[in-house]
Amino acid sequence: MTLGAYQTLKVLYKKDFGVFLGQEGDERGILLPVKQAPENVAVGDDITVFIYKDSEDRVIATTKKPYIVVGDIALLEVREVTRIGAFLDWGMDKDLLLPYKEQAGEKLTPGQKVLVTMYVDHSERLCASMRIYKRLAADSSYTKGDMVHGTVYSINPEMGVFVAVYNKYFGMLPKQQIFGKYKVGDEVYLRVVAVREDGKLNLAEGQTIHRQMDTDAEKILKALEEFDGELPFGEKASPDVIKRELSMSKAAFKRALGHLYKEGKIELLENSVKLKQ
Repeated sequence: MTLGAYQTLKVLYKKDFGVFLGQEGDERGILLPVKQAPENVAVGDDITVFIYKDSEDRVIATTKKPYIVVGDIALLEVREVTRIGAFLDWGMDKDLLLPYKEQAGEKLTPGQKVLVTMYVDHSERLCASMRIYKRLAADSSYTKGDMVHGTVYSINPEMGVFVAVYNKYFGMLPKQQIFGKYKVGDEVYLRVVAVREDGKLNLAEGQTIHRQMDTDAEKILKALEEFDGELPFGEKASPDVIKRELSMSKAAFKRALGHLYKEGKIELLENSVKLKQ
């Protein structure tokens, strides 16, 4: 039996509390509880089941479909945090353990979602790990300019934000491209700016410059309304001020200001930006 995987097994014999499954020639088999067994199942029938361990640490079969199998990557919710690790909801009666040594980033909290892979540990238990780097592929078909969805799985202040694109491919948002705030588990929508020689994806916030300029212009207009029609900083503001107040780069800020100025929606003053009435 392969723990943490689907298998198609035969019904060896039946009991009141369930049916026992195995391969041809097996004598004992493993239990599929009666509430999980298909109606009118008979000895010799084939059933596809998932193999795991129940709350009493017994190998058991189920027809339930978990959110993850061994070797896969999935975004799971933290149910509980204890002294031995976090327990994750994976669609089964018994929660999945994420040991402390397999966690990454800040301390986890109930309700948080984390991207994990599942493995069988040295004591034959199914466990989760946030260390998914080696599980990510670098053979996607995405090209420069594509918009992609992903999940933040690690953050390195010196390098950037690491993203699992579609929870399958390696992607990175370099430090110099970060203008928003991110945390592990965030689901993001980013733009591919380069496909590296090794197939890994370099990402950036926003869409193409033209589309992003419209989005940034709307953000500036909204900020002008919040500041009663006049931003207390203008084109000469430092990149840090612009990033803090508007979550965009200085270059993007200036492009959007130029766009709004040409449309006659703003006045560009020496140290501020004013909304035209």
